Amino acid sequence: MKKFNFLKFIIILLGIIAVYFYFFHEKFSQYNLEKSISACIVAQKRTSVSFDFEKSKKYCEVNVRKEKEAN
Repeated sequence: MKKFNFLKFIIILLGIIAVYFYFFHEKFSQYNLEKSISACIVAQKRTSVSFDFEKSKKYCEVNVRKEKEAN
């Protein structure tokens, strides 16, 4: 009987892990990407003498996505 309970526990645990990766991984990955781009834009604003939001956003999107693909 204990072995059966242990098997149930393992199956439920694997199900929870699968649901996590299926539903939440992509959602939070996109959120983290957006936060990284925002942080890059803020850094560009603080270090730049002449700040252009659109240029900075485009630059940060390209570089952050490139870094993400490299890892």
